[in-house]
Amino acid sequence: LVMFDAASDAVFEALGIGQDYRRTADSTCFAAETHLVYEQEMNVGDWARILTTIIDVDTKRLHLAHEMVQEGKAARACLQEIMFVNVSLTTRRVVPWTALALESLQAALAAHNALPRPAKLGRAIGIRR
Repeated sequence: LVMFDAASDAVFEALGIGQDYRRTADSTCFAAETHLVYEQEMNVGDWARILTTIIDVDTKRLHLAHEMVQEGKAARACLQEIMFVNVSLTTRRVVPWTALALESLQAALAAHNALPRPAKLGRAIGIRR
């Protein structure tokens, strides 16, 4: 999870919703829901990279998928799907993105819409009967 958190922070900075946004907009991203799908075992000391796809954006939410791939292997080790909400640090309520942030998010989404979607997105947890 630490690697996914670091990846989210890096994505926020790249999209203009990181540390500076927090200070100027008095709001930040909170994870409202996450799903993890473990597919391959990794061991302490293994190197991995995180691939991120922006799945969707609206006026208050950002839907991301992070894929962890172990270095030297083609198979994905883990998928994390996250729904972030933009939260006011003053009221602790969900608020709209600033106009500049929304513009940046929509531009990034347009670029990511050309990418293939990670397998197993939108899965629900449960015991199949």
